[in-house]
Amino acid sequence: MVRAKREPRSGGKLHGFAGGRSARYSAFELVRHGMRHGEWPRVWRECDLRSTYDVVVVGAGIHGLATAYYLATNHGMSRVAVLDRGYVGGGNSGRNTAIVRSNYLTPEGVRFYDRSVELYEHLSADLNFNIMFSQRGHLTLAHSDASLRTMAWRAEVNKLEGIDSSVIGPEEIKRLVPYLDVSDGTRYPVLGALYHPPGGTVRHDAVNWGYARGADARGVEIHQRTEVLGIDVEGGKVTGVRTDRGRISAPVVVNCTAGHATLVSDMVGVRMPVITHPLQAAVTEPVKVFLDAVVVSGTLHVYVSQTDRGELVFGASTDPFASYSMRGSLEFTEELAGHVLELMPALSRMRLLRQWAGLCDMTPDFSPIMGVTPVEGFLVDVGWGTYGYKAGPVAGETMAELIATGRTPELISPFGLDRFGEGRLVGEKGAASVGH
Repeated sequence: MVRAKREPRSGGKLHGFAGGRSARYSAFELVRHGMRHGEWPRVWRECDLRSTYDVVVVGAGIHGLATAYYLATNHGMSRVAVLDRGYVGGGNSGRNTAIVRSNYLTPEGVRFYDRSVELYEHLSADLNFNIMFSQRGHLTLAHSDASLRTMAWRAEVNKLEGIDSSVIGPEEIKRLVPYLDVSDGTRYPVLGALYHPPGGTVRHDAVNWGYARGADARGVEIHQRTEVLGIDVEGGKVTGVRTDRGRISAPVVVNCTAGHATLVSDMVGVRMPVITHPLQAAVTEPVKVFLDAVVVSGTLHVYVSQTDRGELVFGASTDPFASYSMRGSLEFTEELAGHVLELMPALSRMRLLRQWAGLCDMTPDFSPIMGVTPVEGFLVDVGWGTYGYKAGPVAGETMAELIATGRTPELISPFGLDRFGEGRLVGEKGAASVGH
C-alpha cells in the first residue's frame, strides 16, 4: 500500500522560535534581568526525591526527557521522575553530531524516523524554545555501482512510504555542494547520491533543554546527580528502584540509557543483545559558511556538516572494538582527515579544534530495542547505535503512549526485544553503515 505523500517541506529553512520562560517578560524586563544575572529563574527545578512515583525514567538524555514530556503533555501523567547520575544531556545526547533524517532502508525504519522528522519540524513551537532545526538536505554519496544500486533501493522504499528521497547524478551534486570533488580522476569517484531534502541538523543541547523545561513545567521532576544502584523486582514485577539518595517505589521503570543499557537491564535480569562501541567525532575552527547540505560517504565512513557558526562537524564509524572508553585517538583523526580531503581537497588548510567520543549500544540488526520485557513494568528504549538522537521525539512519544495505555504502538512494534528470539530482524545496516 502506497502512503499519500505529504506536502513538500521547506528545504533549507531554520525552524525556530525565540521563546522560553522569558517569553512572559516584557522587553524592559529582559534587559533588567540581563543586567542582574542573579534574578534569572531556574530553567527546571531542583526537587527533593519523593518516596513514590508512577513512573521512573532512567536517563536524562533526549529519549528519557521526551518520554517524560509526552507522558505529561499527551497523557496527563506528571508523577514522573527522570533520574540521571550525571546531568541533563550529559551523555550521548550532548556528544552526537545531531543529524536528522528519515531515508532509511526498511519500511519499518522509514515510517518510524519520518514521524520523528515531523515532530522536529514543529518542536520549537511546541516547546516554545528555539531548537535550531535546519532542513538543509542530506546527501549519501555512492562511489561504486553496487553502492549506487543500494541508493536506488533506498530511494524506492522511501518513495513508497511518501518520503522525499531520490538518486541524483554528479552534476546535481556539484550544484548542491560546489566544493565537493566529483571529477573522474579521484580515488573514490562520486557516481551519484541519495538526496533527501528534509534531512538536516538540529542543536542537540537546545532540544535537551527544551524537553527538560517543558517536562518540568508540567510537573515532571528531573533529578540530576542521582545514580540508580538497583531495581527491585517481586513476583516478576517491578516495585521500585534503589538510588544513592534513597529508595523509590514505582510500578514502572523505563531504561532510556545509552552506553550502559545492558548494565541497567542486568539489574532486573533481562539480557540485552547489545555490544557497546565508542564513536568519535571532531569539529574544526569556524570559517565562512559554504556547506549547505549534510554530506555522507558510507564507503569512506565519514560525514560532514557545517554549523551556523561556521565550524565543520565530522564523524565516522564506530571504533572497531568494544569499549566504554570515551577518549579520542590519533588513528581516528588521521583516517578522518584523509577521507575528508579525498572528498573536499580545498579543506586541507583548516585546523581541527577538538574531538570527542560517545558510547553506542549496537544491536545485531542495527535497529533499536523498544517496548516491554519479560519483567512486568520494566520497559526499554535502548540499542540506538549511532542514530539515536534523530529518533528522540518519536521514541518519547511512542514510549509514553505504551506506558499510559498498556498497548504497544504500531510504530515501535517491529522493534521489540522478542524479535531476536523469533527471527524477525529489522536489518538497517544498509542505511547505517556509517556512524551518524
